[in-house]
Amino acid sequence: MTVAYLSAEIGLWSELHTYSGGLGVLAGDHVKSAADVGLDLVGITLLYRQGYGRQHLDANGVQTESYAEIDPSEHLIDTGIEIALPLDGSTLISRLWVAEVHGVRRRSDQRDVAEKAARGESAQVSGQGAGKGTAGMAVASGGSGSLSKSIQVLFLDTRHADNSPEHSSLGDRLYGGDDENRIRQEYLLGVGGIRAMQALGHGIDGLHLNEGHCTFAMLEMLRQGWSRDQLAARTLFTTHTPVPAGHDRFDWHAVEAVLGEMLPDDSRELVRAAGDPQRGERCSMSHLAVALAGSVNAVSNLNAWVASSMFGETHIAPITNGVHHLTWTSAPMAALYDEHLVGWRSDPALLAHAGRIPDAAIGEARAEARGVLRDLVRASTGVELQAQRLTIGFARRFATYKRADLVFHDLDRLRSFGADRLQFVFAGKAHPRDEGGKALIESIFGSAREVADEIPVAFLEDYSMATGLAMTSGVDVWLNNPVRPMEASGTSGMKAAMNGVPNCSVLDGWWPEACEHGVNGWAIGGSEDERDDERDAQNLLDTLEQHVLPAWDEGSQRWASLVRAAIATSARFTGARMISDYQRFYDAFD
Repeated sequence: MTVAYLSAEIGLWSELHTYSGGLGVLAGDHVKSAADVGLDLVGITLLYRQGYGRQHLDANGVQTESYAEIDPSEHLIDTGIEIALPLDGSTLISRLWVAEVHGVRRRSDQRDVAEKAARGESAQVSGQGAGKGTAGMAVASGGSGSLSKSIQVLFLDTRHADNSPEHSSLGDRLYGGDDENRIRQEYLLGVGGIRAMQALGHGIDGLHLNEGHCTFAMLEMLRQGWSRDQLAARTLFTTHTPVPAGHDRFDWHAVEAVLGEMLPDDSRELVRAAGDPQRGERCSMSHLAVALAGSVNAVSNLNAWVASSMFGETHIAPITNGVHHLTWTSAPMAALYDEHLVGWRSDPALLAHAGRIPDAAIGEARAEARGVLRDLVRASTGVELQAQRLTIGFARRFATYKRADLVFHDLDRLRSFGADRLQFVFAGKAHPRDEGGKALIESIFGSAREVADEIPVAFLEDYSMATGLAMTSGVDVWLNNPVRPMEASGTSGMKAAMNGVPNCSVLDGWWPEACEHGVNGWAIGGSEDERDDERDAQNLLDTLEQHVLPAWDEGSQRWASLVRAAIATSARFTGARMISDYQRFYDAFD
């Protein structure tokens, strides 16, 4: 049973910056977790030669972007294989590159390998291209030193001398260009991805589509002879976002111009029947996928409830996301677990036994992780964080509904209880065309200037997987305050918990499934769904003043109990648990 796992972005390690945020990093964790258990799965994505763009911030927080070229030979294996697709009356040539991902070694002498992987510094790659960019791919695995089944991730590259300039540039940037460009990118991902997998000798028994960008793969399987019933029985579609802008919609004539006869005659009816609120006026990629797939899942229990209102009568199964434990555990915490939770590398469910870790050992590991972040902040921003202060972290894509500046809604009140006690570290990119998101970053910088004498605030530029690991392991509290219920999952909070960092969050995404208020973190407010920034800001400040800071002030014993509870909670939100949930769907493919 071979599953084709398609995603517009698959983030394997920091230097190969062909990912924008949670979707791509989650896809990378999915692949790594599948490798850990030896699943017969092949990842498929595009090679973006300029990636998602490097973020630059000036002294006022104004974001600009630059796009450094990626040399795939420094990161990936050149297969020497090319595929050809008909496009725009000519031919699109795509060169195939591969990353070989192995799972975790199940023997005691692999501490060094795993710790390096957690820091994003090592990989074991088969074949050519094992240069500096092979770092951080995954930890090798197997019993008694042997490797478990490796998983290939295919990267489709459009830089080819025989392509027109327009076709050659299709793979320049992730989520770049206009609709015409995006349709062609998704054609290459879906149709080209299937043909690339077959060109490398893989059969295809089932499809797992990570969001609507991959929908055209279903049409290619129909073209190759699958019936509608077979397609439904062999396809799982994962929807991540309740935000309308997160679902691609294209004009029908533009899609028809690319797909031609591959586009089913009843496509509009299919989109309408799947619950499209626009009644099929445009081609909704997500609704077309839902109409054709036999199984659909969302990425948390709450997200499944929200998605059920978006896709008509379709049943949406909840599979809450999980994070790859070795990628997202810092070196100090990994060493702690090696000593007190022996076997956690191969069985991360053992994190549930964190209650056995002594206070002193927890304090030492957390102090080391906190020190790493302080050093990074000092070197990157010049801001001096203080060891005795409570450090609150906020890092994610800067979309307006995530409300990054909510904690600064009432600066006088924040000063009244936070002066000389709190400090903040922020990170995150706004989409290059998201002016609202960019304005949020500027707002953070403005607030930081106002409170700088009493409450240090740092903003780390160019958020990446490496920065994410330093932050989720180095802060004391992880903050999340989106407009409920617009957060699909929130995997950064899972990474924080895995490193012993309690969450302070609105009850959105994964947190309603995990939160034990005052035990493993804190809830901000209740389950209110309507947006009210004034109410939520006051709830946030109340929580910090009345619950979080008192627990910090109570001392190391109280805080160690929170750390242990956060770690134990993370055992339910690992990639290992997530992939076991998905495997039940894969096993049903026939």
